[in-house]
Amino acid sequence: MNRVICVALALFASVSTATADLTLPTIFGDHMVLQRQRPVPVWGTASPGETVQVSIAGQQQTVRADKDGRWMVKLAAMKAGGPHDLMVKAGTTQTMKDVLVGEVWLASGQSNMAMQVRRCRDAEKEQAGAKFPAIRMFTVARNAQLEPQDACKGTWQVCSPKTVGGFSGTAYFFGRRLHRDLDVPVGLVNSSWGGTAIEAWTSLDVQQKDSRLAPVLAPWKTNKKTNKNRPANLFNGMIQPLVPYAIRGAIWYQGERNSRSVASSLLYRHQLPLLVRDWRKRWGQGDFPFLWVQLPNFKARTSDPNLLSTWALARESMLLSLTLPASGMAVTIDVGEARDIHPKNKQDVGDRLARAGLAIAYQKDVVAMGPLMRSVTIEDSRVRLQYDHVGAGLVARGNDQAVRGFALAGPDRKFHVARARIEGDSVVVWSKTVPDPIAVRYAFSDNPDCNLYNEAGFPASPFRSDRWGADE
Repeated sequence: MNRVICVALALFASVSTATADLTLPTIFGDHMVLQRQRPVPVWGTASPGETVQVSIAGQQQTVRADKDGRWMVKLAAMKAGGPHDLMVKAGTTQTMKDVLVGEVWLASGQSNMAMQVRRCRDAEKEQAGAKFPAIRMFTVARNAQLEPQDACKGTWQVCSPKTVGGFSGTAYFFGRRLHRDLDVPVGLVNSSWGGTAIEAWTSLDVQQKDSRLAPVLAPWKTNKKTNKNRPANLFNGMIQPLVPYAIRGAIWYQGERNSRSVASSLLYRHQLPLLVRDWRKRWGQGDFPFLWVQLPNFKARTSDPNLLSTWALARESMLLSLTLPASGMAVTIDVGEARDIHPKNKQDVGDRLARAGLAIAYQKDVVAMGPLMRSVTIEDSRVRLQYDHVGAGLVARGNDQAVRGFALAGPDRKFHVARARIEGDSVVVWSKTVPDPIAVRYAFSDNPDCNLYNEAGFPASPFRSDRWGADE
């Protein structure tokens, strides 16, 4: 009898060991969404040298775990659809059920990306109408780490009136628009944390190679503890564990933390492109679409166009980052709240990101974003501005149809509020106070009074033609 018990215990131990040996990252789970139309990496660990079989939707891939037990296969590209079972076998079998194939986007940033649907405008109505079982969200648990991690915590949730309240509002409204326009499942991977700086989301090695970031790294050299704002700590704990999960692209809503000073706002024009290039290189999917939210209007409104605004400089840094390939920006200068850094209107934010995504990632014939100033021409006492992303035309919103938000400066470098009118795809600006203009600004303050749009309903991005002052 004792021998039987010993044999049984030995068998149990062997089964337990085999079960422990086969592991997959948490992002592979029930209700997951896999990216359509491109190879899909599936990876994990098993006993060294063990054969691993991965199968889904009629295809099977086989690989042998290396000496460290690591393995990876790449499933052949699949069409949108499902539900499927994803089965992984290596001694034991793990089965992920209710797996859909569609569009997968990574959503990251700080509190405005993390802000949940239950806190957004019309929350009760939005939750009641959230009957989209083909939209799923994986929310990465907050985790700051000193070293890059292989694993993170989180679960896939199916969108429903009961679950959507906990979804990222910006990501959900973005995904809802894609789902409706593309008619395919949408998976959203929400990796965000309030009050965090961009340097925390970027890998350490690329930051150490950039001398411009030395002032950012220096304060942490004598502090060895993990921190959500320590450079690379969130990349290590909340981004690296997702690599190389197949995605279509990424959306980014962050910058408030990095707009606290003139220096940090100006540095952001280097930090954002650095993060984008870093993530793209690590994913190994080429220049996947990367879309971000330009900071909204915030703080008290002022009438003096000469005041230096850290938020305006941060918006400028975001605008300048559009030189990156396959990049897009949602202009939100009209949806902010003067007294709340967390504006509730995330519907327009998500929709504008989605419009950029439809144009850039899916080549849809839609206006991608708000009007962007292309060129400045001085015509005697007037300044003419040409715009991109005009669509069907430029418009001034408001009852009087006057274009507001422009300022001109002459050789004395003092800006004065100016008048403006729309002429086709251009805007002409003038001021009797500035007979010899050499510089023009639009909406270049924390909370500007401005009203230039395209007919698609997107506001024009703030800009300045000068580089006077802080970054000369």
